Amino acid sequence: MQAHIYIISLTDAGWSSLVARRAHNPKVVGSNPAPATKFLAPLWGFLLCVKFNTALLFMTLNTQQKIETLVIPILDRMGYKLWGCQCEFKQKQGLVRIFIDKPEGILLSDCEQVSHAVSAAIDVEDCIPFQYRLEISSPGLPKPLFYPWQYHENNGAVVKVKLIRALEGKRWLKGVIRVVNNDDFSLEQEGNVVQIAWTNISKAFIDNE
Repeated sequence: MQAHIYIISLTDAGWSSLVARRAHNPKVVGSNPAPATKFLAPLWGFLLCVKFNTALLFMTLNTQQKIETLVIPILDRMGYKLWGCQCEFKQKQGLVRIFIDKPEGILLSDCEQVSHAVSAAIDVEDCIPFQYRLEISSPGLPKPLFYPWQYHENNGAVVKVKLIRALEGKRWLKGVIRVVNNDDFSLEQEGNVVQIAWTNISKAFIDNE
Protein backbone atom coordinates (compact mmCIF):
# COMPACT_ATOMS: atom_id res chain seq x y z
CA MET A 1 0.00 0.00 0.00
CA GLN A 2 1.40 3.35 -1.00
CA ALA A 3 1.08 6.44 1.15
CA HIS A 4 -1.25 9.19 -0.01
CA ILE A 5 0.68 12.45 -0.09
CA TYR A 6 -0.80 15.91 -0.54
CA ILE A 7 1.73 18.71 -1.06
CA ILE A 8 1.16 22.44 -0.69
CA SER A 9 3.48 24.66 -2.67
CA LEU A 10 3.42 28.16 -1.27
CA THR A 11 3.37 29.82 -4.64
CA ASP A 12 0.81 27.47 -6.18
CA ALA A 13 -1.59 27.22 -3.25
CA GLY A 14 -1.74 30.90 -2.41
CA TRP A 15 0.05 30.81 0.92
CA SER A 16 2.37 33.58 -0.28
CA SER A 17 1.86 35.60 2.90
CA LEU A 18 4.33 33.27 4.57
CA VAL A 19 7.01 34.09 2.03
CA ALA A 20 6.95 37.74 3.03
CA ARG A 21 8.00 36.76 6.55
CA ARG A 22 11.19 34.92 5.63
CA ALA A 23 14.03 35.11 8.11
CA HIS A 24 16.73 37.62 7.12
CA ASN A 25 19.81 36.10 8.66
CA PRO A 26 22.91 38.34 8.51
CA LYS A 27 25.62 37.08 6.21
CA VAL A 28 29.04 36.43 7.62
CA VAL A 29 31.44 38.67 5.77
CA GLY A 30 35.22 38.36 6.10
CA SER A 31 38.47 38.39 4.20
CA ASN A 32 40.90 35.63 3.46
CA PRO A 33 43.49 35.17 6.24
CA ALA A 34 47.06 36.30 5.77
CA PRO A 35 49.57 33.59 4.77
CA ALA A 36 50.95 33.48 8.31
CA THR A 37 47.54 32.39 9.61
CA LYS A 38 46.71 29.67 7.09
CA PHE A 39 46.12 27.20 9.89
CA LEU A 40 43.22 29.29 11.18
CA ALA A 41 41.24 29.11 7.93
CA PRO A 42 40.00 25.52 8.25
CA LEU A 43 39.69 25.95 12.01
CA TRP A 44 37.35 28.95 11.72
CA GLY A 45 35.48 27.19 8.92
CA PHE A 46 35.01 24.16 11.14
CA LEU A 47 33.84 26.21 14.11
CA LEU A 48 31.43 28.18 11.95
CA CYS A 49 30.05 24.97 10.45
CA VAL A 50 29.56 23.36 13.88
CA LYS A 51 27.83 26.46 15.22
CA PHE A 52 25.55 26.65 12.17
CA ASN A 53 24.66 22.96 12.27
CA THR A 54 23.97 23.07 16.01
CA ALA A 55 21.72 26.12 15.66
CA LEU A 56 19.91 24.54 12.71
CA LEU A 57 19.37 21.30 14.62
CA PHE A 58 18.01 23.19 17.63
CA MET A 59 15.68 25.21 15.42
CA THR A 60 14.47 22.06 13.67
CA LEU A 61 13.67 20.24 16.91
CA ASN A 62 12.09 23.32 18.47
CA THR A 63 9.93 23.98 15.41
CA GLN A 64 8.89 20.34 15.20
CA GLN A 65 7.74 20.38 18.82
CA LYS A 66 5.77 23.58 18.23
CA ILE A 67 4.06 22.10 15.17
CA GLU A 68 3.23 18.86 16.98
CA THR A 69 1.69 20.78 19.88
CA LEU A 70 -0.28 22.92 17.45
CA VAL A 71 -1.44 20.11 15.19
CA ILE A 72 -2.54 17.43 17.70
CA PRO A 73 -5.74 19.17 18.93
CA ILE A 74 -6.65 20.17 15.36
CA LEU A 75 -6.38 16.58 14.18
CA ASP A 76 -8.30 15.32 17.22
CA ARG A 77 -11.22 17.59 16.39
CA MET A 78 -11.17 16.38 12.78
CA GLY A 79 -11.10 12.70 13.78
CA TYR A 80 -7.45 12.00 12.89
CA LYS A 81 -4.38 10.99 14.85
CA LEU A 82 -0.96 12.55 14.43
CA TRP A 83 1.22 9.60 13.46
CA GLY A 84 4.43 11.54 12.90
CA CYS A 85 6.04 14.86 12.10
CA GLN A 86 9.29 15.57 10.27
CA CYS A 87 10.93 18.94 9.70
CA GLU A 88 13.86 19.58 7.40
CA PHE A 89 15.40 23.04 7.10
CA LYS A 90 18.19 24.12 4.77
CA GLN A 91 19.18 27.78 4.84
CA LYS A 92 15.92 29.72 4.24
CA GLN A 93 13.80 26.88 2.89
CA GLY A 94 11.98 24.20 4.81
CA LEU A 95 9.97 21.02 4.49
CA VAL A 96 7.28 20.01 6.98
CA ARG A 97 5.97 16.47 6.56
CA ILE A 98 3.00 15.40 8.68
CA PHE A 99 1.73 11.83 8.83
CA ILE A 100 -1.92 11.28 9.79
CA ASP A 101 -3.91 8.14 10.49
CA LYS A 102 -7.36 6.87 11.43
CA PRO A 103 -8.80 3.34 11.87
CA GLU A 104 -10.47 3.21 8.46
CA GLY A 105 -7.39 4.44 6.64
CA ILE A 106 -6.44 7.68 4.89
CA LEU A 107 -7.66 8.90 1.50
CA LEU A 108 -6.39 11.77 -0.62
CA SER A 109 -9.42 13.85 0.44
CA ASP A 110 -8.36 13.45 4.08
CA CYS A 111 -4.92 14.81 3.26
CA GLU A 112 -6.45 17.77 1.43
CA GLN A 113 -8.72 18.69 4.36
CA VAL A 114 -5.92 18.41 6.89
CA SER A 115 -3.51 20.40 4.73
CA HIS A 116 -5.83 23.42 4.65
CA ALA A 117 -6.48 23.31 8.40
CA VAL A 118 -2.84 22.79 9.37
CA SER A 119 -1.36 25.33 6.95
CA ALA A 120 -3.78 28.00 8.19
CA ALA A 121 -2.84 27.27 11.82
CA ILE A 122 0.91 27.39 11.07
CA ASP A 123 0.37 30.69 9.27
CA VAL A 124 -1.47 32.24 12.21
CA GLU A 125 1.03 31.01 14.81
CA ASP A 126 3.99 31.89 12.56
CA CYS A 127 5.85 28.73 13.55
CA ILE A 128 8.18 28.94 10.56
CA PRO A 129 9.73 32.34 9.76
CA PHE A 130 10.61 31.52 6.14
CA GLN A 131 9.32 29.78 3.05
CA TYR A 132 8.44 26.12 3.47
CA ARG A 133 6.65 23.24 1.80
CA LEU A 134 3.94 21.29 3.63
CA GLU A 135 3.32 17.61 2.92
CA ILE A 136 0.40 15.68 4.44
CA SER A 137 0.63 11.91 4.14
CA SER A 138 -0.68 8.61 5.44
CA PRO A 139 1.96 6.47 7.18
CA GLY A 140 1.98 3.95 4.34
CA LEU A 141 3.79 0.62 4.43
CA PRO A 142 6.11 -0.31 5.98
CA LYS A 143 4.58 1.73 8.80
CA PRO A 144 7.12 4.04 10.46
CA LEU A 145 7.33 4.53 14.21
CA PHE A 146 7.94 7.99 15.66
CA TYR A 147 6.76 8.06 19.28
CA PRO A 148 7.05 5.72 22.32
CA TRP A 149 3.28 5.21 22.48
CA GLN A 150 3.45 3.61 19.03
CA TYR A 151 5.87 1.02 20.41
CA HIS A 152 3.38 0.34 23.23
CA GLU A 153 0.59 -0.18 20.70
CA ASN A 154 2.77 -2.52 18.65
CA ASN A 155 4.29 -4.49 21.52
CA GLY A 156 5.18 -7.93 20.18
CA ALA A 157 5.55 -6.75 16.59
CA VAL A 158 8.68 -7.23 14.51
CA VAL A 159 10.46 -3.95 13.78
CA LYS A 160 13.56 -2.73 11.98
CA VAL A 161 15.49 0.04 13.71
CA LYS A 162 18.30 2.21 12.36
CA LEU A 163 20.54 3.55 15.12
CA ILE A 164 22.40 6.82 15.35
CA ARG A 165 25.24 5.16 17.26
CA ALA A 166 26.02 1.53 16.49
CA LEU A 167 25.50 -1.21 19.08
CA GLU A 168 28.02 -4.03 18.90
CA GLY A 169 29.08 -2.74 15.50
CA LYS A 170 25.56 -2.73 14.03
CA ARG A 171 23.52 0.26 12.87
CA TRP A 172 20.48 -1.74 11.69
CA LEU A 173 18.69 -4.06 14.10
CA LYS A 174 15.68 -6.30 13.59
CA GLY A 175 13.70 -7.90 16.37
CA VAL A 176 10.53 -8.05 18.45
CA ILE A 177 9.37 -5.18 20.66
CA ARG A 178 9.22 -6.32 24.26
CA VAL A 179 9.34 -3.94 27.25
CA VAL A 180 8.72 -0.23 26.55
CA ASN A 181 10.11 2.20 29.14
CA ASN A 182 10.29 5.98 29.53
CA ASP A 183 13.86 6.24 28.26
CA ASP A 184 14.22 3.16 26.07
CA PHE A 185 12.69 -0.12 24.92
CA SER A 186 13.91 -3.69 24.72
CA LEU A 187 14.31 -5.47 21.41
CA GLU A 188 14.50 -9.27 21.33
CA GLN A 189 16.73 -10.80 18.66
CA GLU A 190 16.81 -14.60 18.52
CA GLY A 191 16.76 -14.91 22.29
CA ASN A 192 19.08 -11.96 22.94
CA VAL A 193 17.62 -8.74 24.31
CA VAL A 194 19.13 -5.30 23.72
CA GLN A 195 18.08 -1.97 25.18
CA ILE A 196 17.65 0.86 22.69
CA ALA A 197 17.39 4.44 23.92
CA TRP A 198 14.85 6.69 22.21
CA THR A 199 17.61 9.23 21.64
CA ASN A 200 19.62 6.65 19.67
CA ILE A 201 16.93 5.93 17.07
CA SER A 202 17.40 7.42 13.63
CA LYS A 203 14.30 5.73 12.18
CA ALA A 204 12.19 2.66 12.76
CA PHE A 205 9.33 0.86 11.07
CA ILE A 206 7.18 -2.25 11.44
CA ASP A 207 8.52 -5.15 9.41
CA ASN A 208 5.65 -6.81 7.55
CA GLU A 209 7.79 -9.33 5.66
